[in-house]
Amino acid sequence: MILVDVRAVTQPVGIMRIIATVLTCLCFSLVATAGHDLSPYWAWCMFTWCFCFFFTLLILILEFSTVNTKLPFAWDDFTAAFAMLASLMCLSASIIYPIFFTCMTCHLQIGASVVSWVCSGIYVGEVVLTRLRPSGENIGFLSTIPGMMKMLETFLACLIFMSLETGQFHHSGLQWCVAVYSLCFIFALLIILLSLGQLLSFFPFPFDKLVIIYNILSAVMYATAMVIWPLYSFRNNGRPATCGSFCSWDKLVVVTMMTIFNFAVYTLDSVYSVWIVFLARNG
Repeated sequence: MILVDVRAVTQPVGIMRIIATVLTCLCFSLVATAGHDLSPYWAWCMFTWCFCFFFTLLILILEFSTVNTKLPFAWDDFTAAFAMLASLMCLSASIIYPIFFTCMTCHLQIGASVVSWVCSGIYVGEVVLTRLRPSGENIGFLSTIPGMMKMLETFLACLIFMSLETGQFHHSGLQWCVAVYSLCFIFALLIILLSLGQLLSFFPFPFDKLVIIYNILSAVMYATAMVIWPLYSFRNNGRPATCGSFCSWDKLVVVTMMTIFNFAVYTLDSVYSVWIVFLARNG
């Protein structure tokens, strides 16, 4: 029997989700009114606002109707992970959209940019509230620091994929880098899905130690990509004089920066996981 839980829309987290739903709807409505653009960055911003709007509204409906209690996965872990992902996505859209698509006389674009920044703050507030659980209450993997790092790793990989172009990785070294980005992304996503589905207990071996091995391998693989990608991308390839405010060459820089950031995240994830599993538990 489906009941109605009014607290889902009257508690602080519920109110924040209502505000986020309205703001994300306003963002993509303003941008759609301003006009379409073929840039993958424009598509990313629109996808971000539509994605956040849809899932925030879905979470509100499921909690209001108490259907969420009947779902076969860790609901609290899912909502915490979504709030983290939504805050990262909105933050990226809030930076990307005004840089590439806003001018001094673009009133709709300026409005969308401002609203997106406010929406980012709302989702960050939701992350903070979902982290403020009573002492002793069990929290899922994605609500922990390693889980949040996994969300950040997949998010940075998405930014890398968005910046890649087919003609950029003709060399075997660059193809290795793309393989690194893809493999690490797939396995990080698999860990997230297994955590949400509460399937970790079915593994015949300690899953946390498997994650440590994955983190270390990913950090090493990203270290090779951090060297190889700029080496083969920029060798005898200076910025073209015809390159405007943003061109394909600049995307190579974006991929390089995101590779460095993700290497740092995987390294921190590895160190923290080793400390938690082998030192903190045995201390």
